[in-house]
This record gives sequence, C-alpha cells and structure tokens, in this order.
Amino acid sequence: MAKSLKHISLIVTLGTLLSKTGGLARQLFIAAAFGVGAAYEAFNYAYVIPGFLLVILGGINGPFHSAMVTVLSRRPTKEAGEILTKLNSMVSVILGIVTLLIILFADPLIHLVGPGLNVNLHHIAVIQLRIMAPIAFLAGLIGLGFGTLNATNQFWVPAISPLMSSLAISLGIGIFWLQFGSQITSSQLAVRGGIVLAGSALLGAIMQWLIQLPGLINQGFKSIRFSLDWKHPGVADVLKVMGPATLSSGMLQINVFTDLFFASGMIGAAAGLSYATFIIQTPLGLISNALLVPLLPTFSKLVGANNLFGLKERIGQGLMLSSISMFSLGAIFIALSTPIVALIYQRGAFDINAANLVAGLLVAYGIGMPFYLARDLLVRVFYSLEDAKTPLTFSAIGIGLNIILDWVLIGGPTPWGNQLPFNFGATGLVLATALVNLITCSALLIILQIRLKGLPLKTWGKDTLKLFLAAICSGIIAWSLKTFIEWPVDIWGLLLQVTISSSTSLAFFGLIGSSLKIKEVEELGTVIKNRLISQ
Repeated sequence: MAKSLKHISLIVTLGTLLSKTGGLARQLFIAAAFGVGAAYEAFNYAYVIPGFLLVILGGINGPFHSAMVTVLSRRPTKEAGEILTKLNSMVSVILGIVTLLIILFADPLIHLVGPGLNVNLHHIAVIQLRIMAPIAFLAGLIGLGFGTLNATNQFWVPAISPLMSSLAISLGIGIFWLQFGSQITSSQLAVRGGIVLAGSALLGAIMQWLIQLPGLINQGFKSIRFSLDWKHPGVADVLKVMGPATLSSGMLQINVFTDLFFASGMIGAAAGLSYATFIIQTPLGLISNALLVPLLPTFSKLVGANNLFGLKERIGQGLMLSSISMFSLGAIFIALSTPIVALIYQRGAFDINAANLVAGLLVAYGIGMPFYLARDLLVRVFYSLEDAKTPLTFSAIGIGLNIILDWVLIGGPTPWGNQLPFNFGATGLVLATALVNLITCSALLIILQIRLKGLPLKTWGKDTLKLFLAAICSGIIAWSLKTFIEWPVDIWGLLLQVTISSSTSLAFFGLIGSSLKIKEVEELGTVIKNRLISQ
C-alpha cells in the first residue's frame, strides 16, 4: 500500500532531524577543535569539488535523485532494476575518470577555487583534496541508489544518510584529540588535523553508500553487473531529466565556487561562511526534505494525470508552507544572530572574533532565507513537467548575476584602478546569492503562469506580503526580548535567551498570520492545537 503524504513527511522529517542533530555535533567538534584556523579554512576549499559532486549527484533532491524518482516511480521493479544497473555502470566509468583527474590535478584545482590562499593553506588544501577525491566516484552511486529507494517508497535510509558523514567526522576528530590534542603544535594541528578532516569525510561518503545497499537488496535490486546501454528507453528517460538537471544544479554550485573565489583574500571568511551556512541549512534542510521529497512524486503524478488544477493547488500549498517556515525562521536568525552563534560555537578555538564574523553572516542569510526554499520548490515543478532546460537557463543567468553582484557588494576593483563604493565584505557574498535567488524565483513563477495557463499570483503575493509583515513584527519581539532583558552570561543563560525569545517570536508570528486570515497558517495552528489537546 502506498504511503500517504503525511506519513512520508513524518518519516523524512524524523530522519532528517536525526541527521541534522548529527550535523550539529559534527560542527561543534570542528568549531571547538579548529575554530576558523588553517585546517578548517583549507578544508572548505578542498571540499568544494568533492562536496559539489556529493551534493548535486548524491544529495537528496539533487538531479540524480530527482531524475530517478521521476522516471522509476512509473515503472515496475524489474525494469527499474535494469535501468539502475545500466546507469550505475555508466556513472562508475565517468566518475572513475573524474576521480583520477582530481588526484592528478589537485594543485591547479586549488589555485582555481582559492587564488588568494597563502602557501600554507594551499598546501594543506591540496593534500585534503587528493584524500577526498574518491568521493566523486561514490557520489553518483549514492544519488542513483537513494533515488531508486524513494521511487519505491523507501524514505528512511536516504533521510538519515548524512548522519553517516557526521558520525565519521565527529569520531575522527574525537580520536585525533584524544591522541594528540594536548601535545600538538599549531602547525601540526593545521596539517594533521586537515588530514583527519579529509579522511573522515571520505569515510563518511563510503558509509553513505553502504547504508543504502540492504534497502536496495530488499526491494529486489540484487543484480551487480557491468552493463553499458545508452539506448535503453528507461535510461534515455532518466538521462533526459538528469543531464540538464545536473548542469542546472552544477551551475548553482558554481555560485559557491564564485563566493570562495572572492573570499579567498579575506582571512577566515571561508570558514565563517561554512559555520553560518550550517546554522541556516539545519532548519532549511529539515523543512526542505519534509516538504520537497513527498511533493516531487506528487507533482509528477498530477502531471501524468493531466490534473492541472490539482498541480496548481499543490504548488500554492508548497509555496505558502515554505514561506511560512522561512519568514518566521529568517526573522529569528536576524534578531538573535549573536546569541545563536555564541550558544552553538563559542568555545575552545572558536573565540569572540569568530563569533562576530559568523553572526554578521547569519543576519545576511536570514534575509535571503525565503528565496532559497521557494527556488528549490519551483525547480522541482519544472522537473515534474520533464523540463530541466528552463531551470538550466536561469541557473546560467544566475551565475553571471552572482559574479557581478559579488564583485559589486565586496567593493571590487574597477578598470580605472579605484574600488567600488560598496564593501560589505563576506556578508556581501551572502546578500548577492539572496538577490539572485529572488530574481530566479520571480522569473520561474512568470514562466509557470504561462505554462500552466494561469496561476493565482495576486492571491499568493498578498499572502506573502502578510507573512512578511508578520515576520517583521515577530522579529522585533525577539530582538526586544534579547535586548531589554538581562540574561545570565553563561551557556545556560544563552540557551534560555534563545529558547524563550525564539519561541515567543514563533508564537506571535502564528497569531499575526492567523489574524491576517492566511489559510495555511490557520491550518497549521489548528493541527498544533489539536496535537497539544491530544497530549
């Protein structure tokens, strides 16, 4: 029996929550051990390429995953098994070559992504990149396997997959510090610690691949053989979606390259961006997986049934739910950036200067939060329409815009020898990405309105404006509680401050949204009220 949307969301939410908890532990270990020092600064550049491939090829909601779900959910298990075998073979050959090229050309690749790195950081990053190169090979197998599991209504293992990487890195750092922590010099910490980070990341990817194998075997995908067949109809269908979607997602990741390129001349910027990104990605990933994973097959089935009315309803529901979550959380991150960063990271090697850097970046991320999830949701709608070219086109345009905005917002040099008047530093890189996502969302909505012969954009726009006003009010409330109450200065005081201020902010956001008659807010309020009563 097919799982209900509600049941799927629960499974994905629980699994993702567990993974995010593991991710939090990982970041705490990294922050306490390395702060914004050389080992982690170099790691952020070394991980760009393997991490890029792991995200776009092996990630949940990535192009491999999306293509497999879109195509295999409409086919019987036997045919799906043939398609998986042939795709695994092709991907293994291609990514095996890519892995060898990364190992051979690690030095110029680090020059490419981090031209401003000093000699020491560059050397460490090259070593780390060569260690992590096999992640490129594993990434494609992970994405194909998880997409196949989701297509057969298996959601738990893909949802907890990132936990494997977090466990590997946390254990690696823990063992390293137990053995060398009290005796190691700063230079040794940079090199040896960097090697431990890279080796643990590779082990985590291996574990992500191994954890999916029992589920695939249980679903009948037992055949392990080499078979290259580009002409199989199912393979062609997957490649039709996968090819442009991979390029599209890859272009989005090029924005990460761009940000690191501009950040390479700013001390600690890459590490700071990574820490701030994790704080944002924790709730964003949780909500994204809970919302997008069950909606993607739903979109595909509605398109297959030619149910445009139902498709529009689901798109509207998805957009409003994403806006509710992102506006409310964005307000909290903006208002409580300093105590949040201090609570999560400020201990060990992570000092007050690192905390101030990350807090400023968190404010910028909070401003752009509503556009991250909305863009991902709209892209999935185009995938369900078997149109990956449109997102690809806007991703290409977005790269150009991101480069220009990065250059402008960090006060880059002009051809006349002077600097541009704006200089937001690393914060400007985050704001540039937010602007690009806003423009992309607007363009995709306009095209969908034409493609689907009309969307209730005015109604959606009015509700979004109401949510924006609710976010401003709830953010002011959170900021006031942080500012005008004298909280204890220890970790328990920080925990109390963040918990009470954010909970009050969320409560007022819900009350304001309900009073403004936003349907989805009222429905969420009813669900929460019923849950509390049932307890």
